Amino acid sequence: MFRDLFNRGAKDVGVDLGTSNTLIYVKDKGIVVNEASIVALNNRNDQILAVGAEAQKMVGKTPPHITISKPLVDGIISDFEVTEKMLKYFIDRLYKESFGLSRRPRIIIGVPLDVTEVEKKAVEDVVISSGAREVYLVENVIATAIGARMPIQDPSGNMVVDLGGGVTEIAVISLSGVVAWKSLRVAGNKLNQDIVQFARSEYNLLIGEGVADEIKRHTGRLVDGKAPIELHMRGRDLMTGLPREVSVTSEQIKQSLQRSIIAIIEGIKSTLEITPPELVADIYQRGMVLAGGGALLSGLDDAIAKATKIPVKVIEDPLTCAVRGMGLILEDEQLLKEVAIPSSSLEEASTR
Repeated sequence: MFRDLFNRGAKDVGVDLGTSNTLIYVKDKGIVVNEASIVALNNRNDQILAVGAEAQKMVGKTPPHITISKPLVDGIISDFEVTEKMLKYFIDRLYKESFGLSRRPRIIIGVPLDVTEVEKKAVEDVVISSGAREVYLVENVIATAIGARMPIQDPSGNMVVDLGGGVTEIAVISLSGVVAWKSLRVAGNKLNQDIVQFARSEYNLLIGEGVADEIKRHTGRLVDGKAPIELHMRGRDLMTGLPREVSVTSEQIKQSLQRSIIAIIEGIKSTLEITPPELVADIYQRGMVLAGGGALLSGLDDAIAKATKIPVKVIEDPLTCAVRGMGLILEDEQLLKEVAIPSSSLEEASTR
């Protein structure tokens, strides 16, 4: 009884642990953390130097004794220890900043559609080790659809395309479950690589990932129908080895991304092909929703709509859609029971 009284005051927490960014939602407070999923480590004493935005500033600029770690690859934990340190850093910060988090919270965290049992166990262990009382797993696309206020509990087709940093997930949802889906390793990071490759092949210019990401973001801010603008790429000339700046147009950047955009469109078409016709009819009428950072790319919604003949809507504030959905799940216990993935420990017990 005393334990229940002690835990009742704890604030529930939602975590969107992404390849590029980690977002944390606290019940009754909203989004309190929106940081890059990057950690800077000092190899001499194995201590954390910086996390999130501060570590992001160090990318490509570190001496040999400092390592920049991106502990998530394609939405999956690739470095258990560093991910635990990163999450613990964020949660400890919440404890210091909020008296309401003086007790261990329940945490709901998103996972990719193609997550394995081993990966599920790794996520649960990391969250428990970082200070959670209980952990619930939910598929990222489900949280995104809920954040977009889609009626996923109804017997109707709801299509979500979530373009993250490491993976693009395409899903058709009905009755609180995923009916058909595809997961593509073509997402924000691949678009950055396309720009790096474009600079190398067209201008013999080696640019960093940060420069490529900045150019992609500038291209994404263009208003439809606006004339192409000039962008500047700075890097190292591969012929002379000296610093160099070249000017490119937004149209050239868009053209360099075409192959990846076509791959995403083909993934959407493939998902529709394996979707029951009754749900396809609903999607044709309602349209599909784009979320995630990649949804901000100018003209992407129009390209998908033209190729699929289905209306496409970019959700408002697509970067935070999933974690806002987790916040809504935390408010509704019945919905949490419907969408939470069974714990790996429970599944192990049931197979014995």
